Amino acid sequence: MPKPIKPGTDNELAGTYIEVGSHGNSISNPRTIEIDPGDRLPPTQENGHGWEKK
Repeated sequence: MPKPIKPGTDNELAGTYIEVGSHGNSISNPRTIEIDPGDRLPPTQENGHGWEKK
């Protein structure tokens, strides 16, 4: 399982991202976001969570 991408990271591929736990595991009530080219990934709901591209 790939390591989650940290919040605040920029220059990721545009598309849909889902919030995951610190080891890439699923969490309850994850946020799903859309980013455009050059956007930064937003903060997650809890420290230690990250983002995974769908």
